[in-house]
Amino acid sequence: MKTNLVIAGVGGQGTVLAAKLVARAAMEAGLCVRTSETIGMAQRGGSVVSHVRIADAAIASPLMPPGSADTLLGFEPGEAVRSLPLLRPGGTIVVNAHTVAPVAAALTNTEYNGAAMIDYLGRRGGRLVVVDGDAICAEIGSPKVLNVALIGAAAATGALGVSLAQIEDTLRKALRPKLVDMNVKALHAGARQARKEMQ
Repeated sequence: MKTNLVIAGVGGQGTVLAAKLVARAAMEAGLCVRTSETIGMAQRGGSVVSHVRIADAAIASPLMPPGSADTLLGFEPGEAVRSLPLLRPGGTIVVNAHTVAPVAAALTNTEYNGAAMIDYLGRRGGRLVVVDGDAICAEIGSPKVLNVALIGAAAATGALGVSLAQIEDTLRKALRPKLVDMNVKALHAGARQARKEMQ
């Protein structure tokens, strides 16, 4: 068993925490895990990319070469497109529909079209699941649950390397008690959206 996951987003969306939650769930399942983050100017809304590699046996490197990721979890469409070269042919893409325009686009008055990027991801082949993260955050009552909702969506596709139940168990162990219920609800809301998308 081997699963390579790339998580791509911008600073402040919780991509690094998402990687840690998936990694912890895999480790608690007795699997070998390697992770790495490229955070750059993350605190200023810059690109953040996390690599999570899960396997039954030892893994040589935390970084995966181009064309080897089984799943691309995009917290933002443009960042998903930027990380697309890492995805293997036929891989799974789970992407949040909400765009976060980069500073460069605002400064140069350049159009930033999230729908066009999602269309491009869909033409890449493989399986594409688009998640309305804004709707889930509104339903739960907090924008801080986006990362967990997207993990839930990815787990529901079966391409995450760990199950929804394993992620829920990790949330209950890793989070402060007052945050558990909200995040568990977000996890399952993301999973429900993904299942509807795949029907």
